[in-house]
Amino acid sequence: MSFPVHKRVSDNSFNPPVTLLKPLKGLDTNTLECIQSWLNQAQITGNSPQAVQVLFGVASPDDPVCEPVRQLIREHPGCNAQLVICHESPGVNAKVSTLIQLLPLAQHEIIVVSDADVLVPPDFLLNVVAPLRDPDVGLVNCFYRIANPSTMAMWWKAIATNADFWSQVLQNKSLQPLDFALGAVMATRREHLEKIGGFEILGDYLADDFQLGNRIVRIAGKRIVLCPVVVDCLSPPMGWPAAWSHQLRWARTIRVCRPVPYAFSILSNATLWPLLWVAAQPAKGPMLTLATCLLFRIVSAQSLQQRLGRVKGQGWFCWLAPIKDLLHFALWASAFLGSHIVWRGNRFRVQRDGRLVRVRA
Repeated sequence: MSFPVHKRVSDNSFNPPVTLLKPLKGLDTNTLECIQSWLNQAQITGNSPQAVQVLFGVASPDDPVCEPVRQLIREHPGCNAQLVICHESPGVNAKVSTLIQLLPLAQHEIIVVSDADVLVPPDFLLNVVAPLRDPDVGLVNCFYRIANPSTMAMWWKAIATNADFWSQVLQNKSLQPLDFALGAVMATRREHLEKIGGFEILGDYLADDFQLGNRIVRIAGKRIVLCPVVVDCLSPPMGWPAAWSHQLRWARTIRVCRPVPYAFSILSNATLWPLLWVAAQPAKGPMLTLATCLLFRIVSAQSLQQRLGRVKGQGWFCWLAPIKDLLHFALWASAFLGSHIVWRGNRFRVQRDGRLVRVRA
């Protein structure tokens, strides 16, 4: 994995105007800090404040996030920022429904989409738009890390993302060009969105980020690249039921989007197979081999996390890597045993093409 993670651009001459679309829902202890990091971007780019437009979208005027966002906007009078109430629900996917209503208000050609819980470094926009200088690049996405795990369930999620997931993405990238996007932050051009049919075409899909990237590759004929800058995902505290539901939704999302690679992904489970081998040969020799395999698994997880995530204070939890592997075997099996997910309190059935159908209670 020779990808230059954490490397910054050295040439800042490509500095185009940008519109950020940021759907919001609810308010937790990290929301305002994440929003603040985006409002600060205009000061770093060197452009006038009006050249970085920020559009926040919420589905209801009663959402608790509305007034704090308005207050932040008032505290940044030079910023080109606006809170938009997106009443309509043109698709099952609530996030995409918000994006559909925000895009007509965008003033600039380059569009950046960010999840609500993403905190970005001060120079992020300069780096994420840099690859779009190349006309063959259709979409840029970036690494993200779980930066604030505060429960055991969140530590489980953190090691799955910060170490294993991104190493798998880089391995996939080394074998073939990326044909999917990862949705924490995505940057593209309005012309590419128009060519694939706009956000409207994604309104009923679960994995809107995967569909967006895949269509930009297949229909617009453009490339997807990774920005080496890593952003933080700051999630509220999460217990085991919520973490399991989230990970199961993600597993079923990947299974629908990439069924064959996902089916074979179980072969890379570094704890499951040594454990099964020892179970079949209960003797001192195999037990020593198992211990060696588990130690190597823990050390490699720590090394990957330090290289890819550089998250301070999380090295100790890498002893959870073998436990994570066993839990992910259960997730892998569960992904094939059902098609229902729970998302934002609603229950859906995921169809074979990735579309969502709401299940009535």
